[in-house]
Amino acid sequence: MLNLLFGEVGAYTILSVIVISIISLVGILALSINKKLLNKMLILLVSLSAGVLIGDAFLHLIPESAEAGMTTDISLLILSGILVFFMLEKFIHWRHCHIHPSKKHPHSYAVMNIVGDAFHNFIDGVLIAGSYIIDIKLGMATTLAVILHEIPQEVGDFGVLIHGGFTKAKAIMFNFLTALTAIIGAIITLVLSAKMSFLPEYLIPFTAGGFIYIAASDLIPQIHQHKDKNLKQSFLELGVFVLGILMMYGLLFLE
Repeated sequence: MLNLLFGEVGAYTILSVIVISIISLVGILALSINKKLLNKMLILLVSLSAGVLIGDAFLHLIPESAEAGMTTDISLLILSGILVFFMLEKFIHWRHCHIHPSKKHPHSYAVMNIVGDAFHNFIDGVLIAGSYIIDIKLGMATTLAVILHEIPQEVGDFGVLIHGGFTKAKAIMFNFLTALTAIIGAIITLVLSAKMSFLPEYLIPFTAGGFIYIAASDLIPQIHQHKDKNLKQSFLELGVFVLGILMMYGLLFLE
């Protein structure tokens, strides 16, 4: 247990979730950016995030899970990841919303958003720790995927809280506090994995399923629904989406 917590794996894991927690403060930057420009930046970040999540799932996580052969058990774990993330979104209002709030896009569940975001970040910590336990480079790839997804996510969450009546100071504080649950999730996973060595092997295909669900069910539909559409913008979003996949492919050469 001590080797996982205080060794190389623990150090990389804790550092990664601390960085992800700090990203929750990115909402502050959104205050100084024009709303129209912010929306254009966010949709490109969403496109990049979708590509990175898809790339990480199919180029890193699933191949790692199937090193000894693709079995029905692995397929079921991938499907369980999709199912669990579906239930989280369905029953605790965990929305991956990256649209800047407006009167045409109201958010009436600011408090539920805090609860959902806390679960979200807790699970991020679990998934990152599980990836690092399997392999340091796999952990880095998963951390990069989570970071690129977190940036537009945290801006969206910040906007939800402001739109729901929170002051800027309270919105920043609650966003940061919910982000800290990633550290809790990571530590619990490191402790449990020391006692249950099989846990990371289950978490990796589960993570792949979760990433596929987020990208396919939440992010890609938001890209298609983006109202500022023209041929140039569409090609730009496609290019950034492909760039995300290529980033994950490029990481293969570091392994």
